Amino acid sequence: MTLSSELPHLKLYEQLGIAIPPFDDRTLGQQIADHARERGSAIALSFAGTNINYSEYERYANQLANALAARGLKKGDVVGIHLPNIPQYPIALAAISKLGCIGCGISPLLTPSEIEFQIKDAEIQVILTLNEFMAVFNGIETLPDCLNTLVVCSTTDLVLGKDIEIPALRGIDTCGYLEITWEQSSEFAQVLMHWNDTFMIQYTGGTTGHPKGTQLSVRSLMHNPAQVASAAPWAIGEEVVASAFPMFHVAGLAMVLYSARAAAQLLLIPDPRDTAFFCAQMKAANPTVIAAVPALYDMLLQTPGFRDIDFSRLRVAHTGAAPLPEQTRKDLIDAFGEHKLSDLFGMTESSPAYVVHPPKRYKNGALGIPVPGAEVRIIDTEHSKRPVPIGESGEIITCGPQVMKGYLNLPVETQNVLQEIDGKTWLRTGDIGYLDEEGYLYLCDRAKDMLIVGGYKVFSVEIEDKLQSLAMIELSAVVGKTAPKRPGNEIVTLYVQRSRKYKSAEEDTLKKEILDYCKVHLAPYKVPKEVYFIDQIPLTAVGKIDKKALRK
Repeated sequence: MTLSSELPHLKLYEQLGIAIPPFDDRTLGQQIADHARERGSAIALSFAGTNINYSEYERYANQLANALAARGLKKGDVVGIHLPNIPQYPIALAAISKLGCIGCGISPLLTPSEIEFQIKDAEIQVILTLNEFMAVFNGIETLPDCLNTLVVCSTTDLVLGKDIEIPALRGIDTCGYLEITWEQSSEFAQVLMHWNDTFMIQYTGGTTGHPKGTQLSVRSLMHNPAQVASAAPWAIGEEVVASAFPMFHVAGLAMVLYSARAAAQLLLIPDPRDTAFFCAQMKAANPTVIAAVPALYDMLLQTPGFRDIDFSRLRVAHTGAAPLPEQTRKDLIDAFGEHKLSDLFGMTESSPAYVVHPPKRYKNGALGIPVPGAEVRIIDTEHSKRPVPIGESGEIITCGPQVMKGYLNLPVETQNVLQEIDGKTWLRTGDIGYLDEEGYLYLCDRAKDMLIVGGYKVFSVEIEDKLQSLAMIELSAVVGKTAPKRPGNEIVTLYVQRSRKYKSAEEDTLKKEILDYCKVHLAPYKVPKEVYFIDQIPLTAVGKIDKKALRK
């Protein structure tokens, strides 16, 4: 009996020529400075027709670093970034890195009370925000004492170069981005950083209670791109990256860091739901790398003009957050060509990727193999530290340099997920999956999305994947509803977003077709007991199905 702790993926590394990369603990600021010196005229950032090269990227980051230092910021202070995907976001990340400060992504979707919590919890001193987002700060009755400066940006700052009118905000210094940076020096000396210093505090969504601030080190964030590139190579100085992941989310942050390491051209897509804009940017730039969640790929496939884009230069199409449905996989291969798909799987606490799918050895249904330098193990959910045999499902745990330092101000929660096993610190992911004989990881479900029906485990993704083959279903989501008369049991509840062709079809007829299909292809206890048709299945900021919203 082979246990999941025996590292079968190492044989695959040998077959594919995958090597564990050496540590490169240069900060983001140092990487941008190196690229500016070596290839300054190469395009770094593209935003709605405006290109910023690496020399300009370096200059803008240095000017912002000087401006923040002039306001008293020093190593270890926390800077919040409350912006969409516009040039000031990656520029701010580089400036924060140069200062030795700690960055903190703040979602523009948060309410005033949620932002207030994050400011207090992380002790944020300065926030970069957008002029269109100012109202949310007026909604905070009393701004936390730690916050002393609000830097207000505009989408036109680096396009038109004109100052904008800044609305006043009570009790805080409010200034414009151009106002504070324009006359600053273009030189800045990188503050010395240790590899284990915290670079970012990224907040997790949190299923209950307040979100948790995940402390990610310089090494965990800056080394993760090298781990991924060892198995799904990015060529230095050659890539054009199309990603709509919001940068306040760890996946979007990762795309900034992956692109910086590779000296790539990063296309900035502010709204992932604006697939027409996304397609227009890709048509203009001919990407070599694309990154999106399965739901967004489905939306792109249905967007007029997507299949007209020239994908002849495309080398890697990353996907993540959930398994890629079979039909979506086939459609993407048809659009992109063979041997280009590569899953990236992980979580905020793993910086983010601990699994990568080698494009040349894509295995249908699998998420991939551990990124070089990481380990993945499956443990018994009832006997928490005992590894299970290959092929048997259990909780996924991972260790390696990509794992977080811990949760900010939450020692108990940190101890619950970072546990010592066999002399190593392992991250308990809360996901349920299994490994095969080659070391490929398969996801059964998120632990919180796994249903218990009559004592049996029901994995929602299995049902959703089966339903992808039905023409009337554009998107579907399965959640559990408490069975009032059967404690400890859940009702399999299906939400359906119909495809355009079936919008006017009779619901009762469609429901019968769906249930008849399920009865043929699923065990009886997996067949949905309740089916609801809704106009649009809610998605999170990164395009994942928002099951938390559906449960409400």
